[in-house]
Order: sequence, then C-alpha cells, then structure tokens
Amino acid sequence: MENWIAVMSANKLAEGSISNNKLGNNSLLLVKSGEAVYALLNQCPHLGCAMHRGELSGFILRCPCHDWLFDIRNGQFVSAPEIKIPTFPVKVENGEILVDIGGEN
Repeated sequence: MENWIAVMSANKLAEGSISNNKLGNNSLLLVKSGEAVYALLNQCPHLGCAMHRGELSGFILRCPCHDWLFDIRNGQFVSAPEIKIPTFPVKVENGEILVDIGGEN
C-alpha cells in the first residue's frame, strides 16, 4: 500500500547532506547522493543510535556510536548484509521530496 508523504523541499537537501525529519513516531533520514535521494529510518539496528549524526562518504554512512558502515542505497550493513536499516521509496515531484512510508524495504 502506497502512502506518499511530502517530507521537505528538494532544494533544501544539498548534495552529500543528511537531513533528519520527524514523521509521526519515527525519525527519517534523507540523504542526497548524485541525482538520487535516499530515505532510511534514522536508527542504527545495533543499539538505536541516531544515524543523522554519522559521517557520509559516497554511499556509505558510518554509525556515530559504533563505526558500523551502512549502504544508504539499500540500508545494508557492509560487513553483514543480513543486518539492515529499513529504507523507504523516494520520489521528487513538483520540487518536493516524497517518501512512501507504507513501502518499507
């Protein structure tokens, strides 16, 4: 079931930047890399650290608490792909970043 929600204006998310956004009871991380925008739950699956404080290098986001490395394209932990941060479909329409919060991957 699709549930697209406008999260922020596309021009407010700069290349290589990380944005922390509150959606209901969840904190959602938006990351722009290249022409794409990625949406992930803003929570490390290890101990729940806030990932928006992490360091981004290309498509890899480092957890600020334990240095675990995650691929923002699919949420997978680089060292053990079976561990992942939930990701969500994203699209940009009419200058707005929309996230399908019903389409968790």
